[in-house]
Amino acid sequence: MTMIKLGVFVVLLVFFLAGVVTLSQGFIETNHTEKAKVWRFRDKPSMKFVKFLGKGSYGSVHLYRHTTHDGSTSFIATKISSDRRTIQREFRVLSQLKGSPRIVRVFSRSLHERLDRIGNRVYEIPMEYASAGTLSSFIRANKQLNDSTVKDFTRMILQGLVSVHSDGYVHCDLKPGNLLLFPVYDHQQTSTNHTYELKIADFGLALKEGEEESDNRKYHSPYVGTPFYMSPESVRDGTVGKALDLWSLGCIVLEMYTGKRPWSEVSFYDLEYFLGEDKKVPEIPDTVPSDARQFLDKCFAVKPEDRGTASELLLHPFLVGDDKKTV
Repeated sequence: MTMIKLGVFVVLLVFFLAGVVTLSQGFIETNHTEKAKVWRFRDKPSMKFVKFLGKGSYGSVHLYRHTTHDGSTSFIATKISSDRRTIQREFRVLSQLKGSPRIVRVFSRSLHERLDRIGNRVYEIPMEYASAGTLSSFIRANKQLNDSTVKDFTRMILQGLVSVHSDGYVHCDLKPGNLLLFPVYDHQQTSTNHTYELKIADFGLALKEGEEESDNRKYHSPYVGTPFYMSPESVRDGTVGKALDLWSLGCIVLEMYTGKRPWSEVSFYDLEYFLGEDKKVPEIPDTVPSDARQFLDKCFAVKPEDRGTASELLLHPFLVGDDKKTV
């Protein structure tokens, strides 16, 4: 009898110990799972503010350093704005143009939303960082650009416009400050010259071709975009057509050659009359090469239909046969 009781006790003890081990293993596994969750949370990339990059018509751009758990870093330019309608438009256009090599890339599938330091709601678009700055700053630093550089940049702008116009959009604010430069590093390059890729940015004012301006925009200004880069028809009646961007391109090309913005001798108040009533075009100096002058004459055609298309301008003699990209 005593032996039976002892046997039962041993069996119960074995089951008890087995249960303890199982419970213990379960507890350890649970802890490992929780630790993994915590680690994954800590593993999320961190963003650290680096510097303020610039301010536009409806928002500002800030540079952030993006660091992952393995210590690798990259830089992201983030556009921040409280103007939800405008930044939503820009995000929608950039998302539709994603994949175009001449359009700045966005790094998000949705618009980011948060509260700023004083409690105002702001919206953010993370995008690629152009470490060489804008074409505007490049012109300021280099003054008059050489013929080869002007052709390279003009070709890249037109390639971007082909993508924009093919999707039915008009940029409406094409200017050097909205064109970004990305340095291309070639370890085999022995020359002191640098190579750049140019991309179009800032689509906050972009509209579908034929779309009318908002009443609010018309109230504040007769111009569709930045006044000194606007076409006569956009000033005269607010017309939004693809040819508007081609006039703006002509202004940019002229600025690259001269180092000065178009209409530099005309006051802001006289500009509306010059464009809308007098139908004048920017003066092209004799120092501009003849093939470039012919290209500019095409861009500055008073009738929008006479400017052609971005695809046609890519085949203009000014650009054909010069595919170098050295700056």
